[in-house]
Amino acid sequence: MDHDLILRNGRVLDPGTGRDEVADVAFDSGKVAAIGPNLRGRATRDVSGCLVMPGHIDFHAHVYWGGTSISIDADALARRCGVTTWVDAGSAGPGNFAGFRTHVIGASQTRILACLHVSHAGIFAFAKSVMVGESLDMRMMDTERCAAVALAHPDVIRAIKVRVGANTSGVNGIAPLHHALAAADRAGLPVMCHIDRPPPRYEDVLADLRPGDILTHCYKPFPNAPCHADGRVKEACWQARERGVVFDIAHGAGSFDFDVAEAMLAGGFPPDVISSDVHVLCIDGPAFDTMETMSKLLCLGMKLTDVVRAVTATPAALLRRPDLADLSVGSTGDATVMRLEDGQFTFADVSGGTRIGRQRFALDSMVVGGALWHAADGVTAC
Repeated sequence: MDHDLILRNGRVLDPGTGRDEVADVAFDSGKVAAIGPNLRGRATRDVSGCLVMPGHIDFHAHVYWGGTSISIDADALARRCGVTTWVDAGSAGPGNFAGFRTHVIGASQTRILACLHVSHAGIFAFAKSVMVGESLDMRMMDTERCAAVALAHPDVIRAIKVRVGANTSGVNGIAPLHHALAAADRAGLPVMCHIDRPPPRYEDVLADLRPGDILTHCYKPFPNAPCHADGRVKEACWQARERGVVFDIAHGAGSFDFDVAEAMLAGGFPPDVISSDVHVLCIDGPAFDTMETMSKLLCLGMKLTDVVRAVTATPAALLRRPDLADLSVGSTGDATVMRLEDGQFTFADVSGGTRIGRQRFALDSMVVGGALWHAADGVTAC
């Protein structure tokens, strides 16, 4: 049988199915059709020496491009980093989600899902020239409509977003989180909660999160770090993980610190999800994209399989989209193909710290909906 497309002779690394072997991957009619040796196809790309993985999911990004000042162009960045599914982390709220869905999500070639912000207009003032936290004014908390919009768009909206901290909620402290929890409870969804400088404290936010809720920016530097000064993981983190709270990297411009990450990993507390929090102020560094963030965690000693799981199987499960989780036959025909480059690479965090790594990920190509969507070398399948 001749399939539509074959990725030939790559190392298929798929934590969702436990597969790690050199094989061909075939696609037909937008789905994964077969995995095995010597498959035949009408179009073939030789990916020898590359990692063939399920399509990567950036679980925290800002991609309401043109509609909010924080956001970037998803398809343009995908060609640099290999993401096939984006989760927009609250760029839009109930007051402007219709525009996001119609003009951006509907037109995007890569998949966009969303966390709907409990704030009426989402993250509406985020740029070098202006910075106003949307949770500073409680009149912006549009709790009832947030739940209604989420219920009206269950195929796209997968969580409720809120931002709290001195920068984003100010004197309102943790109160906006309570509005998000109420909206999420009505809509039957988890909350994704951003935390910045205290108040509230890291521990206080964790105490309010429910099983399945997401604490994003989980490796923040002092003063809202998840570990003590001596490197011990805070007890609140262990308690939250025990009851099912999810810990998401969300690197961004201010939320990933090497010292903190090393302490957390050494303490046996790896992240559940690796995401970039890519936006206009960090797309050119220090976050850059998901691929760079993955390289940083690999540099710090996370196992390759665990890094890949954190951008594939785990976020897919949280999104309740098991079809995105793996390369099993019949699953969504998305794949990210990367190389592991050897050398000496300098990585930077948000606090001015650097680390030297011996490997980094580099994009080879992407399959979206069963078709070769992008090849870094410009060579189409033959």
